Amino acid sequence: MAACVSRLELSVSCRSLLDRDVGSRSDPLCVLLQDAGGGRWAELDRTERIKNCQDPEFCRKLVVDYYFEKVQKLKFGVYDIDNKTIDLNDDDYLGGIECTLGQVVSSSVFTRPLELKHGKPAGKGTITISAEEIKDTRVVYLEIEAQNLDKKDFLGKSDPFLEFYRQSDAGMWQLVYRSEVIKNNLNPCWRKFSVPLQTFCGGDFNKPIKVQCPCPAPMSPQVQCVDHDSDGSHDLIGLAQTTLAQVQTAGPGSPVEFECIHPEKKQKKKSYKNSGIIRIKSCKIETEYSFLDYVMGGCQINFTVGVDFTASNGDPKSPDSLHYISPDGINEYLIAIWSVGSVVQDYDTDKLFPAFGFGAQVPPSWQVSHEFALNFNPSNPYCQGIQGIVDAYRQILPQIRLYGPTNFSPIINHVARFAAHSMQQGTAAHYYVLLIITDGEITDLDQTRQAIVAASKLPMSIIIVGVGEADFKAMEFLDGDNGVLKSVTGEPATRDIVQFVPFRQFRQAPREMLSQVVLAEVPKQLVSFYKWQGWPPLKPPETKAV
Repeated sequence: MAACVSRLELSVSCRSLLDRDVGSRSDPLCVLLQDAGGGRWAELDRTERIKNCQDPEFCRKLVVDYYFEKVQKLKFGVYDIDNKTIDLNDDDYLGGIECTLGQVVSSSVFTRPLELKHGKPAGKGTITISAEEIKDTRVVYLEIEAQNLDKKDFLGKSDPFLEFYRQSDAGMWQLVYRSEVIKNNLNPCWRKFSVPLQTFCGGDFNKPIKVQCPCPAPMSPQVQCVDHDSDGSHDLIGLAQTTLAQVQTAGPGSPVEFECIHPEKKQKKKSYKNSGIIRIKSCKIETEYSFLDYVMGGCQINFTVGVDFTASNGDPKSPDSLHYISPDGINEYLIAIWSVGSVVQDYDTDKLFPAFGFGAQVPPSWQVSHEFALNFNPSNPYCQGIQGIVDAYRQILPQIRLYGPTNFSPIINHVARFAAHSMQQGTAAHYYVLLIITDGEITDLDQTRQAIVAASKLPMSIIIVGVGEADFKAMEFLDGDNGVLKSVTGEPATRDIVQFVPFRQFRQAPREMLSQVVLAEVPKQLVSFYKWQGWPPLKPPETKAV
């Protein structure tokens, strides 16, 4: 499974640093380290050194790869540099902080007081960090047709397709797009397609291609029209050269046309005009916002937990039970809550998370409930942080009776109501992630299918972690990886919003591996929803305006 990764530039400034030099001010430098496990820290990057400055604003950005599905622990250290060596052990430590990258990107400006080593306050000084994604997220959308193409096949017309190439800095042509083949047609109209602007031309709009120039301007696209042959020996119909600046002028009623030229035919035949006309019907350049654009623009990720308390889990007092808390204070339910919650909590400013149970008899009536608050407060089911969810889970276990059946739809519909209410605002302000932890014996499969299909139209994702050794075929069916999930009536899900993972695959793996896998799809799901709605981030990044 591909991880969702972006590259970030971190801007760093400090105020009121300690003065370690005699007769002058400190010469600060900031170094960025990342947790490498086992108590080790690995250096990722460092700023320049600024001479004689207690309030430095570092020009050199710190670069780091960003993964939503990982808790990326960072350490920023500020040093007074008085020599030319790279080793920092002989330099004075002015202070630093430890934080997660999630905390930085979810804050427009992240400011903390500096600490000395071992958590001791530095006495004075603060550090401010802001993040910006290194990415041109503009996308080129093109509609292209051709007219009067040369006939290349002996027993029929040509089977044309398009290839777009761009020229690298080294002068090599690189394929960036290939269209579908249109059979037996000399006047083809290809499907509308899109190519990232960075891929298409490296962001270079204006440098023209000179057709006969041996050193044409870099990063400009070349269009090639080819007749497809099933044996792979495709015949060139012709080509044209252009720039995005020219293509960009195309629009309804005013296409941009290029002659499709076959170089050999042009050289051999004086009467040769062209091998057809390539028409750019429309060209649009649109900003395609990323997950970070939405989060850094103010989108809150609201995290809800649903815990399976059905009898199939076994008596919590028995060591064989999935709810049995071992002497070291854990079980698979708690590990799943910690693993996923520790990542998501950085993206919710109030750190208040609703947590529910389902499938148990609850006091005082001892009726079976499928959405009871873990804190027994239905009017305020919020727990303070992930630790609050863990505490509520531990406290409720001895107070309920595990029962059944295993119904998912009530808790899915519960979160969906909040997502639907949020959606009425018409802004990318809130996205909902529901974590369901279950032993897999689902009872209301048809109702759950309907609930998921309905939720696929909302700003919402569902993560299901299966604990124990049960057959999870029903969960895999809900995941929809083998096809689009449909309701009982045949209505398809608008988006794929469910990710299922069996916990047993991660028993011997580091705990962060579980969160990496189950959360890897969330950024794509969030972006796909807001793109479908046409909603930009609450605060769109200025650098990405077209």
